[in-house]
Amino acid sequence: MIRFLGRRVLQAIVVLFIVTIIVFVLIHLLPGGPARAELGVQATPTAVESFNKQHGFDKSLPQQYLTWLGELFRGDLGYSYKENSTVLDLLKDRLPKTALLAGVSVAIAVLIAIPLGTLQAVRRNRLTDYLATAVTFVLYSTPSFWLSLILVLFFSVKLGFLPAQAPQGSIAAVLAQPSGLVLPIATIALISVALYSRYMRSSTIDNLTQDYVRTARAKGASTARVLFGHVLRNAISPILTLLGLSLPFILSGTLITERVFNFPGMGLLFYNAAVTQDYPVLLAVTLVVAIATVLGSVLADIGYALLDPRIRHAHG
Repeated sequence: MIRFLGRRVLQAIVVLFIVTIIVFVLIHLLPGGPARAELGVQATPTAVESFNKQHGFDKSLPQQYLTWLGELFRGDLGYSYKENSTVLDLLKDRLPKTALLAGVSVAIAVLIAIPLGTLQAVRRNRLTDYLATAVTFVLYSTPSFWLSLILVLFFSVKLGFLPAQAPQGSIAAVLAQPSGLVLPIATIALISVALYSRYMRSSTIDNLTQDYVRTARAKGASTARVLFGHVLRNAISPILTLLGLSLPFILSGTLITERVFNFPGMGLLFYNAAVTQDYPVLLAVTLVVAIATVLGSVLADIGYALLDPRIRHAHG
């Protein structure tokens, strides 16, 4: 187990190192160079020269990379002249809100998808399975912005039950208005349920045909004991891997959802930065998403190893 974890952490470090190189290259591919990308096209040659000297862009590329990497480790992700704030402060303000939105949405989706997928597997090729499959296929094929607009039209415009705009302000202010979070969370959760339930159904069906299930039934174990005592633990394992690997898609879904509901998170920050060509923010968000994706993959592998003893034994 220790060897397995060590190998995965080492792989993650290598991947993160490659990610930093890619982001560093992107910085130098910015239109007009890093200085004009941050200062604007109207910046004077003197200002550009001063900026390059201040940030080490007048040195060789290897020296620049080491300087930039040192600044990165110190939390210096640049300055957003469009937002008149350091990029780190922007991330500190927006990241917890997106983490709240995505975390609650995925947690709700998993809590619904696991029993739903298990029920479909147990009642495979019956009416319950057909109805659930039809609903999940419709949800999975529905674009998130379209689902958001439908929810707003029905629950906000028609019924007036819920606000059409997400709460604004700090994370405390957002939490103080839970009704404003219902529709954004529902949008991401419904689409995620469609994805996870299909995997849970397939995984459960696959495990129900395994030899250990037939052995347990031959020993007189009840259906409930077989299902919840043996099958469920093994069937959940692929969901953990899927959670780690689907993190980029979850974050892209929050981007669209945050834009529709004007939720002040990372997605809306990225969208506004793309519209205003705020390159430091765009690159910082790209770096954060890449790091989160790698960490999510590592955590998924660790969870998979903890649930499946065969992984621990195979890797020592």
